[in-house]
Amino acid sequence: PTVTAAVAFKNSNWRRGAMWRAQGCLGKGSSAAVYRVASGPARAAVKQFVLDTKCDYGFLTESQVLEDLQGHRNIVTLYGTYSHVPFMNVRSNCLLLELLDVSVSDLLLHSINRGHSMWMIQHCARDVLEALAFIHREGYVHADLKPCNVLWSAEDECFKLIDFGLSFQEGNQDVKYIQTDGYRAPEAELHNILAQMGVESNVECTTAVDLWSLGIVLLEMFSGIKLKETVKSPQWKANSSTIIDCIFASKDVVYSAIPVYHLRDLIKSMLLDDPAHRTTAEHALCSPLFSIPFAPHIEDLVLLPTPVLRLLNVIDDSYLQSEEEYEDVVEDVREECQKFGRVLSLLVPKENPGKGQVFVEYGNAIDCKVAQQMLTGRMFDGKFVVATFYPLSAYKRGYLYHTVVTDN
Repeated sequence: PTVTAAVAFKNSNWRRGAMWRAQGCLGKGSSAAVYRVASGPARAAVKQFVLDTKCDYGFLTESQVLEDLQGHRNIVTLYGTYSHVPFMNVRSNCLLLELLDVSVSDLLLHSINRGHSMWMIQHCARDVLEALAFIHREGYVHADLKPCNVLWSAEDECFKLIDFGLSFQEGNQDVKYIQTDGYRAPEAELHNILAQMGVESNVECTTAVDLWSLGIVLLEMFSGIKLKETVKSPQWKANSSTIIDCIFASKDVVYSAIPVYHLRDLIKSMLLDDPAHRTTAEHALCSPLFSIPFAPHIEDLVLLPTPVLRLLNVIDDSYLQSEEEYEDVVEDVREECQKFGRVLSLLVPKENPGKGQVFVEYGNAIDCKVAQQMLTGRMFDGKFVVATFYPLSAYKRGYLYHTVVTDN
């Protein structure tokens, strides 16, 4: 299916009236569905709202909020909007958005009962806090922060916040129902109950509700456990601090040399029942957690796409001894990698750090993802190739990890 959209573009690089071809559904909710679309080499996401009064409100809310919040690297980019255009045989209101990659919800599926690395948690926490600090300074409450609304950008190498359909300006709350069960702050829970009963209430939901949600997300990333039932339990309501302590103390994986108590204390400061005492996003960014240099685990480099591919088990030390053999094998690798997209640069260090590893910089993350999928497990000189992604920022700085942590 295709759609020609007379989009009100915010970005002059995008063409008005372009023909967009739907390539697949990325997800569906009660009020909207999201599709991957393409127009020539350009890729984007379309959020298509169901056409009714309630969803018109969601479309208008999200488009207005995103227009006000554009320009921050940790918030999804809105390319434009269009209304009442035939799409998938439905006339509806649509947002044309930046196409992002894996969500924290997807990542959690890979860490059940194990949790993620401190590098991954720190990276996500900092990026989301930067987004929250910005939107809170602008006077907005996100009001629906949860794992599926935090997505990784392969091109920008950061996590971004999406889905502003329930957002509102602080002090001007006119929504009946906010946040998702399991990530809902206590004051939001009370607000929702009273609103459903039709009872007027002076319960105010502030930016503090977003910090509560993030605290739960980070605790799930650390523990690898969905906490919906735990947070609703009487034990949590009686003493959540003790339960958090138990989660950190009882993990099978012990970070003996890493001060995880900084993460524990940060999470506790987000999960205080009294919103007035809860930390703010700006204050949370000052946590000692963010001054610690963590290295990614090899699983992190497999799960988070970037434009840089790292190949292991490709070049033996013997090839590094002879300049002629070195150039031959490098050229062979380059030719193979160019089958999947434009290669901007290729590096094979002869000395540590990174000795014998192959680093391939592609023109975009999409080509790099294809290469990673196609080269993983391939045989090269009698050995199985291991293909991971690699942080572009580290590659550009010449910071090549000699070893990567392989245990959690």
